[in-house]
Amino acid sequence: MTGRMSKLDRLLKLVHALAEDAEGLTLDQMADRLEVNRRTAERMRNVIMMHFDLEPIVDGRIKRWRIVGRLGRMFTQPTAQELAAVQTEIDAQRKLGQHARADLLAGLLAKVRSAQDMQARTRIGPDLEALSRAQRTLISAGPGAPVPPETLEAVHTAISAGSTLEFDYRADGSKTAAWRRVIPYGVVHGPVSYLIGKIPRGSKPPVYYRLDRMENARPGNEPGVVPDDFDVDEFVHRSFGIYHDAEHDIVLRIKPAAAERARGWRFHPGQVRREDKDGSVVIEFRAGGLRELCDHLFCWGEHVEIIAPDVLREQMVESLTKALAAHQ
Repeated sequence: MTGRMSKLDRLLKLVHALAEDAEGLTLDQMADRLEVNRRTAERMRNVIMMHFDLEPIVDGRIKRWRIVGRLGRMFTQPTAQELAAVQTEIDAQRKLGQHARADLLAGLLAKVRSAQDMQARTRIGPDLEALSRAQRTLISAGPGAPVPPETLEAVHTAISAGSTLEFDYRADGSKTAAWRRVIPYGVVHGPVSYLIGKIPRGSKPPVYYRLDRMENARPGNEPGVVPDDFDVDEFVHRSFGIYHDAEHDIVLRIKPAAAERARGWRFHPGQVRREDKDGSVVIEFRAGGLRELCDHLFCWGEHVEIIAPDVLREQMVESLTKALAAHQ
């Protein structure tokens, strides 16, 4: 995409964002969405203001803008690239065995396509077919744990209704299922889908429950209110993986031979990266889940050095010793 076309693309994306967000966007939010600086976002806002009814919303010291009314049809027609992206995700979920999620996305895609007139469908049809045929999502090795559609529907219903969720749960290593009632705090999807749930009236923090291990899931009769200060992203980022144990300050040194790879690698959303004088890269972040982190660092081989904590280094030595014994 040329520089001029790239600017036009960002401008149209901002038009859509300002029309779709009912609360409006600040200049900083505009800059973040478009990955530009604040001054560039301000200039783009001024251009949009010349052609659209851009309403300022003042909330204390915060000022937001939004486009009043609906955009014309020419601005809201989905592109072949957008529809193909949804179709690619549907295909990926099918291959993972996550048919419940695939069905939801397929329903959305069908509704969008049915809302298009014949001329629009005919115009983008060839491009959509070509892009859908050419694009695939890489399915890495890992667990396959399909979620029954009735389980996912029960979870969604409980969250929407603000009620508890009841289910029979088969924990890891257990042959029988035990009854559970939890407040559904959120859902995390991946190769395995998890519910973040907290036992009502208890002091224990929320924990993960695998959706594929639930049976007879149904909304409960008790209210299940999630605290206003709970943040799903913050909860997820407390751990490197799924297991929430004690958090540690992690310091890793990636040696010069693999430094370039490390510069483009995300170990953790909260990581801080700095360069050492010898060309190595130092990664720092705070998280729990040391066993899963240890498993991941195994694939870095001799290129990673664990600076801290000592317990992570000890776990790595233990894992290496067991792996060596198994293969000698």
